[in-house]
Amino acid sequence: MRKKTSKSVKRKPLKERRGLLAFLAVCFTFLMIGVICCSYVLHNVIKTVNGESLIDLDFYRQNQDQTTIIYAYDESGSPVEFVRVHGSENRVWVESENMSEWLGKAFVALEDKRFEKHSGVDWIRTIGGVAKSRFQQGGSTITQQLIKNLTGENGRTINRKYNEILSALNLEKHYDKPTILEAYLNTIYLGEGCYGVKTAAEKYFGKDVKDLNLAECACIAAITQSPGIYDPLMYPINEKASEKQSMSLKDRQVMCLKMMLEQGIITNEQCNEAVNYELVFTNSEDYVPAEITVNKELAGEDEIWSYYIDYVISSVIEDLKAAGYSNYEATRMLYSGGLRIYSAVDLKIQDIVEDVYENRKNFPTEAVKDPKDASQSAITIMDYSGRVVAICGGAGEKTENRSNNRAVSAVRQPGSSIKPLTIYAPAIEENFITWSSKIKNYGIMWDGELWPQNYGGDKGSPNSYVTAQYALSISYNTVPAQILMMMGFEKSFGFVTDNFHITTLSDQDRYSPSPLATGGTSGGTTTLEMAAAFATFGNGGKYYKPYCYYEVTDSSGENIILKTNPEPEQVISPETSYVMNQLLRTVFTGSAGTARGYGVKGFTTFGKTGTTTDNFDRWCVAGTPYYVAAVWFGYDYNKQIMASGSPAGRIFKTIMDRVHEGLAEKSFDQFSDKVVQRNYCTRTGLLASSSCPSTAVGWYKMSNLPATCAGCSGGTPSEEPTEKPTSSSEEPTSAQTPPEPTSNTPPPESSSAPPAEGE
Repeated sequence: MRKKTSKSVKRKPLKERRGLLAFLAVCFTFLMIGVICCSYVLHNVIKTVNGESLIDLDFYRQNQDQTTIIYAYDESGSPVEFVRVHGSENRVWVESENMSEWLGKAFVALEDKRFEKHSGVDWIRTIGGVAKSRFQQGGSTITQQLIKNLTGENGRTINRKYNEILSALNLEKHYDKPTILEAYLNTIYLGEGCYGVKTAAEKYFGKDVKDLNLAECACIAAITQSPGIYDPLMYPINEKASEKQSMSLKDRQVMCLKMMLEQGIITNEQCNEAVNYELVFTNSEDYVPAEITVNKELAGEDEIWSYYIDYVISSVIEDLKAAGYSNYEATRMLYSGGLRIYSAVDLKIQDIVEDVYENRKNFPTEAVKDPKDASQSAITIMDYSGRVVAICGGAGEKTENRSNNRAVSAVRQPGSSIKPLTIYAPAIEENFITWSSKIKNYGIMWDGELWPQNYGGDKGSPNSYVTAQYALSISYNTVPAQILMMMGFEKSFGFVTDNFHITTLSDQDRYSPSPLATGGTSGGTTTLEMAAAFATFGNGGKYYKPYCYYEVTDSSGENIILKTNPEPEQVISPETSYVMNQLLRTVFTGSAGTARGYGVKGFTTFGKTGTTTDNFDRWCVAGTPYYVAAVWFGYDYNKQIMASGSPAGRIFKTIMDRVHEGLAEKSFDQFSDKVVQRNYCTRTGLLASSSCPSTAVGWYKMSNLPATCAGCSGGTPSEEPTEKPTSSSEEPTSAQTPPEPTSNTPPPESSSAPPAEGE
């Protein structure tokens, strides 16, 4: 019998077997891809975290938008903060050792309690944040928040969070915790335009950041979560800004303090004391400004800078451009570069100037409905080495920053105040005239017309001769015209532009007698340039370029970006300088001097006044042994000045009398032993002999002494009154001082002859 065979095993269809193999192959492929990707990511993570620093905190410190600080020097010679200048971000970097001991601790307790333990990422908070919000939130550490502050990357994406984590881990490989915390405290935004804890401390409490107490530190840390909502200057600290808020700023402050207590940072007694401490903000009724509040902005008010600050800002920007920076780069450096600018202002003198100008003290009285129609003025005060100690570019209240600074930008006709620069100084320097040279008091023929006339239409006479000194003191127009023809236009124009550095004259002024002889320039000049030019008559003939700052550094103070190094240029000889100094004193002391009575009380004063033909502009440019000042008075648009006397002279005296109060007696240095005082014959202008019946005293360069008078019988009669010097501190009266000339009859319009000048 045949045995039954067992039933054969049924095999799966080939199709199914192939499908399984394919599935396994795909799984293996994905697995390998995953391994490769994970390996790549892990390698990239390790390489990135342990590689070179991704963020250079030193670079960011130097290139973060930072507030520029302008300093001045007090009476002891120590730098004091004058004003702060910033763009969109008000930030002043401060080292951790100059912060309150509680500040960093408050931020750590509230924002990142495991800051000292983690390596840049708090994985417990991060995983919890990811689980709750799918990377919309991630429990950022202080290190991660610092990276956001520096890079500006705040997007809520997986890629952004991944890069942030790597950057944080990398950062902690290269910097220690104190350095990271310091950078964070200097870059965090705390509302009211304040970036960093220093400006926030000043904005909210009016204190330096090192002087904050525990309660104030906890309050600033509490602002961090939402600066717009937790703004103590906008919302009461105990109230919520909106119904959606869960806590007020006071609640957040208390929470911070309790977290500090729980973490063992403070004691229970310290916590209770801080919770109960009454916070006083800069807008509180009980607020008393601290000494560090040096400008209105720190006290919560809009700050309007002085004209001096405007001048400093413009000067630094221009000097940065001259050093090779573009206009954009220079402007950004000033407003956002954290520069430290050490200005040359004299705070006491600047305060005097601002008081007189803002309150229009001793200005002419006038009735105007619109302040824009009121008279205006500008002043520049310098020492004799180029330092601008004070400046003001407008009268009345200043309402905006970097507004029209008339002292440096308003180009106005100088009238007779330019004569020392264009006529008398070059003529004495080149030996065309001396103190007592007798010069015809009569006009010149110019384009078929007799020009110019003196005040009141006085044409002088072909037979009238006066000394150069008398013509200067009384401000004749005819005599400078005669001297100009002796000397030549090119020499006169060259002196005023090349030697005295008046930059506003044009080529048109080069070939006309009016600009050079009487100040009827096509444009004009500024008080800044006039003060610098007249300083040469008090310092031995040296010209110094005006400057308003000593140096500019970066925020660290270690790197000097700009430095003022005033180099003197000998533009006239010391002998000419001193003779001019003596000549210009008679403008203040002579009985007919146009500035009689406007001299500084108790101090020798030299200078020159000026009035334009149409009486649109009045000037007084004058100096003492301490300072030289230039004052312009007029209107922003052409309008006749109705005031009598010299409004510019009165302003000069009002300010300079106060400036010189308490100063020691001082005389001008002669700078040369080659200048002598001699008696001269008033009839001939030559050095007096024993036979001369009438003599006076003059000053001369030894290299150009006049001859001695041989006899007066044939000499030209003198038309000058014999006078004695008068006190330069005497206030003028209508009886003492004739009003300055205003206008004379101009030549026909068809003629190219220049008009007659006022003085």
